[in-house]
Amino acid sequence: MQLLILILKDIECIDNLLTELAEAGIKGGTLLEGKGMANVLMQHEELPVFGMMRHLMSDTYEENSHVLLFVLRDEQVLKTKSTVKRITGDLNKPGAGIMFSIPLTSVEGLGE
Repeated sequence: MQLLILILKDIECIDNLLTELAEAGIKGGTLLEGKGMANVLMQHEELPVFGMMRHLMSDTYEENSHVLLFVLRDEQVLKTKSTVKRITGDLNKPGAGIMFSIPLTSVEGLGE
C-alpha cells in the first residue's frame, strides 16, 4: 500500500478531480486546506526580505492550496496519478503543485 499526497495550487479543479477519481474507483481520501510556506513568511514584518517581497507580490501570494491524501493499494496508484494528471495538467509547471507517494508498511482502519 502507498500514501499518495497531492498538494495542488489550482483549487478550481478540485470538484472535477474528486468526481473523476470517484468514477475511476478511488473513493477514499482526505482533503485539507493548506497554505504555502512563502505565504506564511510574507506575513512576518520582522523579516525584511519578505517584507520587501510582500509589497512587490501582495496580490499574488494570497493563494491557498489543497492537500489531498489517499491510502491506496499499489495497483490503484498509477490509475490515480494518471487521473490527477489528466484533470490538473502538467504539475511540472512552476507553482502548479506536487504529487508523490510513500510506501506504507502498516495500515489499519480502512473498513475492508
